[in-house]
Amino acid sequence: MAKPEVWLRGPVDGVPALLQPVAHSLMQSREEVEALIGPLSADEIWRTRAASASVGYHIRHALGSLDRLFTYARGASLSDAQLQILKQESEPDPGLDADELVAGFAASVERSLDQLRSTDPATLTDARFVGRARLPSTVGGLLFHAAEHTQRHVGQALTARKLLAPS
Repeated sequence: MAKPEVWLRGPVDGVPALLQPVAHSLMQSREEVEALIGPLSADEIWRTRAASASVGYHIRHALGSLDRLFTYARGASLSDAQLQILKQESEPDPGLDADELVAGFAASVERSLDQLRSTDPATLTDARFVGRARLPSTVGGLLFHAAEHTQRHVGQALTARKLLAPS
């Protein structure tokens, strides 16, 4: 019997109640990435069709965005390494296989869950700024956007995978 979706499995240990939806969303995305990418070859991961982005792009972008948005939520600026990763996300990397993508995504989710556990709910409305333009947001806004953005790209990766199937 299939397990229920993550949000129906109860609270995530140590994550404040107001941040449970973020944790559930990220954990659901992790499970979907594992199921999606596991059976794909490197060629399938990076193949594009019908002018759509590859499965690999969506997963790598979700992973990088999650790291960047959680960095902003901490009130920190992006590092040179994060900016370099951002520049490389759209480039196919045939050397990056399914196991590495799944492991990288899972590690990113775990780091995010650790940050959620250490986030004081009283700070959710604290101002935070995004990017060089210092666009206004809040701790809560960034965390919730990180979850929905991640889920959106995992969904796009699922669609890109379907485009790989023979017509």
